[in-house]
Amino acid sequence: MVLKSMDMDIRKLILVLFLLALVFGVAESFDYHESDLASEESLWDLYERWRSQHTVSRDLEEKQKRFNVFKENLKHIHQVNQMDKPYKLKLNKYADMTNHEFMSTRSSKVSHYRMLHGPRQMTDFRHDKTNNLPPSIDWWTKGAVTGIKDQGKCGSCWAFSTVVAVEGINKIKTGELVTLSEQELVDCDKENHGCEGGLMEQAFQFIKQSDGITTENYYPYRAKDESCDSSKLNGPVVIIDGYEMVPEKDEKALMKAVANQPVSIAIDAGGTDFQFYSEGVFIGDCGTVLNMNCKATKEQLGAFCLFCLFLIFVMIAIIETS
Repeated sequence: MVLKSMDMDIRKLILVLFLLALVFGVAESFDYHESDLASEESLWDLYERWRSQHTVSRDLEEKQKRFNVFKENLKHIHQVNQMDKPYKLKLNKYADMTNHEFMSTRSSKVSHYRMLHGPRQMTDFRHDKTNNLPPSIDWWTKGAVTGIKDQGKCGSCWAFSTVVAVEGINKIKTGELVTLSEQELVDCDKENHGCEGGLMEQAFQFIKQSDGITTENYYPYRAKDESCDSSKLNGPVVIIDGYEMVPEKDEKALMKAVANQPVSIAIDAGGTDFQFYSEGVFIGDCGTVLNMNCKATKEQLGAFCLFCLFLIFVMIAIIETS
């Protein structure tokens, strides 16, 4: 479909698919069947098979509590998947965790640190006058997105969001997709707070001031706060010139940005649907408490905007390499 007017309702112009796999690490799913829901006994059997697959060890007392959580989560997953939604949920390794437990170990506390650091700084936006947008673009199929990553029990999604954006623009500019080091940001970026969370624009600034960021192979991810290993900072690096912020609450600007490169974003990922998200375009409830960072890598014009972008106060950075 060709764009007819940029003044049309933006919901009819853009569909943004967020690859949440890059934030949560889409865990290996575990299929179930209707027969597994038939009785308490069959549910116990399903839970034991799930525990075996994910090598989850529980003592007898804890197992009963976790089984209760597992049943409630399974009920929610089954109910959502029976609805006519463009996304699906699946049992994953988080299936016997409450949503509070899940978020307490994976939240980046973006809203918290935004309040501490004040309003985000406005910058130039180089794509403001872009009008000739393609009908669709998918940076994953274009090879600008690295493999699925898992932040583990560390609130470092701000680092992952930063890194995947740098990886993407580096691929676009140089033709080479290089997997970069989140752990360098966790350990060495002292303006952010490692596994306790952080902000992406500060991470971009750190990379610029540090004359680049090294590779994952050279400084591997550990999913915990450690001392900065300065000896690893002399390894191979990808350098950026800086970053730009996409105008706040502006879906048209976001569409222009994603059409040109992967972008770094912050969202409210506090719902149970996010915990068990598996595939498709998410249209679930959107809050305004920014607690998870990821990246937007795909758009399709001529469809509905299926993400509550106005509600989540998107934080986006655009970067370019030297």
